[in-house]
Amino acid sequence: MNLYLQTGTTIVVFALISYSIGIITEQRIKKVTKGVITFLTMGIILDITATTFMIIGSDKGGFTLHGFIGYSSLLGMLLDTVFMWVLVYRKGVNSEVSKTLHLYSRYAYIWWVLAFITGGLLVLLR
Repeated sequence: MNLYLQTGTTIVVFALISYSIGIITEQRIKKVTKGVITFLTMGIILDITATTFMIIGSDKGGFTLHGFIGYSSLLGMLLDTVFMWVLVYRKGVNSEVSKTLHLYSRYAYIWWVLAFITGGLLVLLR
C-alpha cells in the first residue's frame, strides 16, 4: 500500500471515530449540542481529506464501485452536518432534533459505516 493510501486509511479511521461520537451522542439525547456539531464537522473535514488521499493513491482512479459508495456516504454525512448546522443557526445550540432529521442521521451514518467496512474488506481481499 502506498503512502497516500496509508495516510487516507489512517485519517478515515479518525473520521469514523469523530462521526461515531457525534451521531451516537445525537441519537441518545436527540439534541444538537456543541459537541455533536463539532464532531460531525471534524468528521466531514477528516472524511474529505481521507477521500482525497485515497483517490490520489489509488491505481484504479476515483471511478470505482467502492468510490461511488464512498462518495454517496460522504454526501449523506455532509448533508446531515449541513442540516445540523441549519438547525443550530435557526434554533440555537442544544435544540431538539426533529424525528425526520434524527432518522436521517441514523441512516446516513449506517450507510457511511457500511462504506467504511466495504473499503476495509476490499483491502483484505486483495
